[in-house]
Parts: sequence; C-alpha cells; structure tokens
Amino acid sequence: MPHATTAPAPRHRPRWWTELPLLALVYAAYSGGRLLARGDVSTAVDHGLSILRVEKALFLNAEHPLNRLFTAHPSIGIPSDFAYASLHYVVTPAVLIWMFRRHSAAYRRARTWLMTSTMLGLIGFTLMPTCPPRLLDAKHGFVDTMAQYSSYGWWGTEASAPRGMGGMTNQYAAMPSLHVGWALWCGILLWRHAKHPALRAAGIAYPLITTFVVMGTANHYLLDAVAGCAVMGVGALLARPVMRLADRVKAAVLSWFPRSSATTESPDVSAGCETSAGERIPGQRTSSAEPSDAAAAAGPPARADGADRSGRTPDGDPAAATR
Repeated sequence: MPHATTAPAPRHRPRWWTELPLLALVYAAYSGGRLLARGDVSTAVDHGLSILRVEKALFLNAEHPLNRLFTAHPSIGIPSDFAYASLHYVVTPAVLIWMFRRHSAAYRRARTWLMTSTMLGLIGFTLMPTCPPRLLDAKHGFVDTMAQYSSYGWWGTEASAPRGMGGMTNQYAAMPSLHVGWALWCGILLWRHAKHPALRAAGIAYPLITTFVVMGTANHYLLDAVAGCAVMGVGALLARPVMRLADRVKAAVLSWFPRSSATTESPDVSAGCETSAGERIPGQRTSSAEPSDAAAAAGPPARADGADRSGRTPDGDPAAATR
C-alpha cells in the first residue's frame, strides 16, 4: 500500500501592518547607528587616501576620469546628481513593495536579505569610517558635483541631504557603498522575478549605472562599490539562517503566552438525566407522525353506528353491524 503523503502547510502571506513597523524599525536603527558611527575625521581621511593609493597601484582608479566627465558636462553631471540623491530612496522601496504584492512567496527572504546586508554595512561604517573622494583636499583632483550643481536640486553641499539637514547624515560612511549594494539587490530581484524584458534589462542596467554615478559624483571609490556588492553577497548567504533564527525566537516568545483552545466543548446538559421507555420530558413537543398520549390511552376509534371492531353494538346485536 503506498504511503499517504501530506501536503506541505501553506505559508501565510506577510501582512503589511506588521511589515511596515518592522522595516521602519530597522531603517531607524540603521540611520541612528550610521550617525553614531561618524568616527574621527582624520581617521576617515586616512582610510580614504589608503583606498585611493591601493586603486592607483592596481590601476583601478576609475573615479578621476568619471569625475572629470561629470564636472565638464552638466548634461551628464546634473542627471547623475538627481539619480544619486533620489533613486536610492525610491527604487528600493518600489521593488520591495512589488515583491510583497506580486511575489509574496519570495518576499520574506528578499526582505531578510536586504535587512541583513544593511546591518552588515552599518558594521562596516563603524569599523572603517571613510572619507569620500569629494571631501578630500582639492590637490587630489576631485570635484564635488553635488556642490557644483546644488542650485539645480534640493541638496546642498553635504551629500544628498536636503539643504540645512546635512547634520542628519554621516558623510564619512563611504565604505561599503550601500547605494551600489541596494541597487544590486534590486537588479537581482528584477532579473529573477520580472517577466517583461524591459524590467529584466533594467535589473542589469540599474546597478551598473549606479556604480558609475557614485564614482562620477565623487561620492564613492571603486573599492567602496566592490565592498557594497560583497556585503550583499554575505547578506544573501545569511538570509536563510537569519530567518530560521527569527522563527525560533518567535516560537519561544509565543510559548510564553499560551493561547486558549480555539474550539471549546459545549456542556452536556443531559448528563445524568435518564428517562424510561415512552417517557418524555415535560413540555417536549412530539411530531405529527407519533400518536399522542391521550389517543393511545383512548384505545381504538369507535364506528359511526356505535359498534366496536368486533361488529357488536352496545346492545349486543350482531346484526346491527350489517345495517
């Protein structure tokens, strides 16, 4: 006899009213930790110069030619500044919502992947505060395009923060580049789950364009972009273990609050109450098919002429039954 197989239990779709507070909490922790991890400015400058020296030694210094291109051509520099200041905060939430609505089976892992990688990036900002190329001394040959074209946008001279809000951002959190890391996350999800060729092509183009933008605007080094990709790779490997850990923690927390049984047995009101054959509970209604107690006690019905079933009249005359 073949063994009976049981279908796997269906996974519940995440609910938006639980997802929004979770994402807001993680982003608030990331933003707050990013501000606290500012570090010493001189140390951040030393780290930036060290990265620049390594890139020059390996002939990887792509930031200088790209920065000169963006500086000399406003038609390239201005759109790039807008892209740097906005797409990071628009495309990533849009892809997250798209995954939630259209690909709910893969949403939880995608969300966990993004959150885990973001926290890893925060560790990088803490351990290695890095000065971006635009904040180095002018003798190193970089121009801050965000400052050069600030009159065209809402940002000021302090990265992509709106004017007057530069104190709410950490300008020395360049390593790793989460602009590139989050763009890579978006690109991989679009490539894997999108069906339209244009969306799949955007999945390839978006991280590549973001990499050129962050270097051309002098906000990141090439190695910052490489580190951003590496952080996303580690986050992808840790996504499943983090999900299992979260499930264990959730189960442990729920075990502290035992839930009452969903179905309660109704009390047996007839327990201990017995009746003999033919006995009814007072007030009990009987069906029309059953004879009543009064009819049963009266016996067989009488004939119209007064004779009983034997044919005799009350006078005892048998012939009266044939009349």
